[in-house]
Amino acid sequence: MDAQGRGRADNIDPADQWVLNPNTGEYELRLSPSAAQPPVPGPRRPSSRDGGATGGRTRQPAGEDRQSPRARGADVPAPRSARRRNAEPEAPQGRRAARRPVKKKSTAKKVLLWTGGSMAFVLVAVTAAGYLYIKHLNDNITSVSDDGASTGGFSKDEAINILLIGTDKRTGKGNEGYGDSGSVGHADTTILLHLSKDRSNATALSIPRDLIVDIPDCPTQQADGSRKVITGSHGVRFNESLGQDDRTPSCTMRTVTELTGIKPDDFMVADFNAVKSLTEAVGGVEVCLAKDIDDKDSHLKLSKGTHNISGEQALAFVRTRHSVGFGGDLSRIGLQQQFLSALMRKLKGNSTLSSPTKMVKLAEAGTKALTVDDKLDSISKLKDLGLEMGKLNPKNLTFATVPVVDNPTEKVHSTVVLNEGKAPAVFDAIKNDVSFSDVKKKQKAAKDAQAARLKGAKAPASEVRVRILNGGAAAGSAQAVLSWLQNDAGVTKSENSGNAPAPLGRTTLEYGPDQAAQARRLAALMGLSGAAMKPGKSVTNSQGLPAMTLTLGKDFKGAGVPITPSAKAPDVDKSTADKVKCAA
Repeated sequence: MDAQGRGRADNIDPADQWVLNPNTGEYELRLSPSAAQPPVPGPRRPSSRDGGATGGRTRQPAGEDRQSPRARGADVPAPRSARRRNAEPEAPQGRRAARRPVKKKSTAKKVLLWTGGSMAFVLVAVTAAGYLYIKHLNDNITSVSDDGASTGGFSKDEAINILLIGTDKRTGKGNEGYGDSGSVGHADTTILLHLSKDRSNATALSIPRDLIVDIPDCPTQQADGSRKVITGSHGVRFNESLGQDDRTPSCTMRTVTELTGIKPDDFMVADFNAVKSLTEAVGGVEVCLAKDIDDKDSHLKLSKGTHNISGEQALAFVRTRHSVGFGGDLSRIGLQQQFLSALMRKLKGNSTLSSPTKMVKLAEAGTKALTVDDKLDSISKLKDLGLEMGKLNPKNLTFATVPVVDNPTEKVHSTVVLNEGKAPAVFDAIKNDVSFSDVKKKQKAAKDAQAARLKGAKAPASEVRVRILNGGAAAGSAQAVLSWLQNDAGVTKSENSGNAPAPLGRTTLEYGPDQAAQARRLAALMGLSGAAMKPGKSVTNSQGLPAMTLTLGKDFKGAGVPITPSAKAPDVDKSTADKVKCAA
């Protein structure tokens, strides 16, 4: 839009510059090349006279299309009143001559159409401020290498796994008084956020900082661009996967993959300042206590009941542990989950989404407070992630914690270990995209689509051509499957192609459109479910012929042993983001 037609550049409403493209379904910034672009959104003010602030320039007619040549400042004929008297009258130009008023959506509705906003996802909203402001926010973002530990970034058409890491680094004004002021920034609070493929539900799985784990070797990019392998550790606290021995967030990623079999797509890291600045930006969040709390360690002093907290008080709330539950880290996780639920409810509320002031504060706070991986290092990418997250209803966001038990090797319990009877079911449910909440309609459609892949004609075993890769199964599994297929199942056109490029949590069979009959035969022989079937493309085998790809994941149990994931949610303590739960 030409700024000369609307008064001074700083009078432009940024939301009016975004237009829905019917071809893509997304909002696009529409400015003329010469238009002045405001650094921050400002209120729309009417011009004082028809000429606006430009000293007598003709004001754009109220009913004229915003994207018409005249609105874009193009070279078009002058109005009839300005032409010479003897000029020939201009013929009507169809419907455009009628100049019907364009019905405008309110700013609040425009924002609601293209942003969902929750947790770090609030960054979506900032793109309404124009190019210069977007550039400013991009400059705010701090990113570090994922060192090859991620999947390469989230995909819009797949399930999404984001690793959220809260560090105990005490940098910043007022943070010195919290515990170890010299902390290098350990993984103090870690949540694996899983968003389902159909976007109907999500699971936020908390990983206790005192959980005993094995930290793998971590190839890490140094500040000077060189690479260094940081040696792993056996039987140490999970929080040492970050900060200790110069480990970066990519090492926490690798540790999560080692622990759960789930490879995160991206990570976001927040320090103490993030909690304070984000809560101040939204005007505080509402939390509930079942009893009075006066914790001298965290500096939290609140009475029983509901409170709106922000800033220092919010930080004290998420750091409190001695005054709730059993006084340990697991009790504090409950408070953190309540806090995040409250933050999501606030971000999804109309009072936040419809307030330009709050949106700008959120944009500034979020981009300054978060560190992200290098696959998520721009407002554009964060916007795309936010749009996916925004499809979620808070009632279908479930909070749970990795099942653990006290460390049996300790007389005085200070650490925990995996509950081997329950934890695998939790990890498998996330790998298999099983909802922890009561979501039926969309999941039924997805399961029906998976089941349909197994229906139809099956090719003879002798016609099945497949490459076998080991993507996380026990050593020797690919060769064992090859022997079984050739000697026992009649699949003679098979070969062992070694290890997969990256580990997988579950076994998959990828095949091209003309290989569906072969895929159904192999699935029947291997006991694969429809969820393991991956329509895609064929690859070339060692003989130069098209073949399917069977990748054995960590769920592989042996040659010929059926691999059927459970569709039932695991039995664990959980809560959903739509409900207020008072901490006791």
